[in-house]
Amino acid sequence: MNDSLPTMHAPLLIDVAGTTLKPYERERLRHPLVGGVTLFARNWADRNQLTRLCQAIKRARPDALIAVDHEGGRVQRFRTDGFTELPAMRRLGAHWRQAQDAGRAGQAALQAMDLATACGFVLAAELRACGVDMSFTPVLDLDHGRSDVIGDRAFDADPRVVTALARALTLGLTQAGMVACGKHFPGHGYARADSHVAKPVDERPLATLLGQDALPYGYLRSALQAVMPAHVVYPAVDALPAGFSSVWLQRILRQQLGFTGAIFSDDLSMAGARVINGEAVDTTTAALAALHAGCDLVLLCNQSVVQRGAPIDDLIEGLAAAWAQGRWVPSQASELRRQALLPRLPWPDWAALMTDARYQQALAQLQALA
Repeated sequence: MNDSLPTMHAPLLIDVAGTTLKPYERERLRHPLVGGVTLFARNWADRNQLTRLCQAIKRARPDALIAVDHEGGRVQRFRTDGFTELPAMRRLGAHWRQAQDAGRAGQAALQAMDLATACGFVLAAELRACGVDMSFTPVLDLDHGRSDVIGDRAFDADPRVVTALARALTLGLTQAGMVACGKHFPGHGYARADSHVAKPVDERPLATLLGQDALPYGYLRSALQAVMPAHVVYPAVDALPAGFSSVWLQRILRQQLGFTGAIFSDDLSMAGARVINGEAVDTTTAALAALHAGCDLVLLCNQSVVQRGAPIDDLIEGLAAAWAQGRWVPSQASELRRQALLPRLPWPDWAALMTDARYQQALAQLQALA
């Protein structure tokens, strides 16, 4: 690997193979193009192990962003050994709806939002106490009843309810020192196919997409520090998936909706990211397409496994070659957006968290919801 490149823009989020950091993984993390790590359930054995892994990552790369998909419900990477079983976000929307049906609409909104804040605080506080910097949450997709991969990960079908609950959850994240990342822009809730294994298509017109699925992004532009676009094609707007479309990322998300934070690609190893304009592409081509379209950071997951020469190494070298050849220009603005996602305070001690009054109150609220 070429470590002589200047540290101007570190757009790559990679992963690690297991519960400890291997020497060749430390070498990858020190590459100037690598800006962080995404953790998975395979990186988890218990809290002490997770904390040691995060410490090792930070020793290898002090400015590495350590991220995880830890939403609650079926998407929660770390369980047991003190981690709270977080509810699926649909539970919060259902609480709002049930109280409304009982004739307590105003009270329902306030109670559900308070629960969402409690959920966000517990989620972030427990992760931060182990050294994780951020979670890719909240999900802003609408529950159209069509997408199995989204399903109960969505708060509700009404974009106003989604916006209110996501804003409340984001407040809880912020209270615990963590940023929020809304996903999957402009919305994955209507497309039936799962972008992990196929190329989803949503054929609705732009006016419908902006008036429904993308609506929360405009209202939450001041609350979200990051956004992750969907690997979904919206042919009425662009032939490219949203994560590779400058129309979606620059003209609509940045210019029309006014979003100024960081834009992450979704995982480039997913099937929905490996076909662009009808052609199969390698990860370097996909990463360059995402960066040129307006992504600040790109993710490649489940590709670092067990040895040198893994696909992530090909991507690192491919992006370095593109830089050297002038096919990609690093962005200082993107690097500043990445650095803005890093927590400003050191992570709290787990034992101290267990006696923290705000944490105990939030935990009691979630236990009552369960």
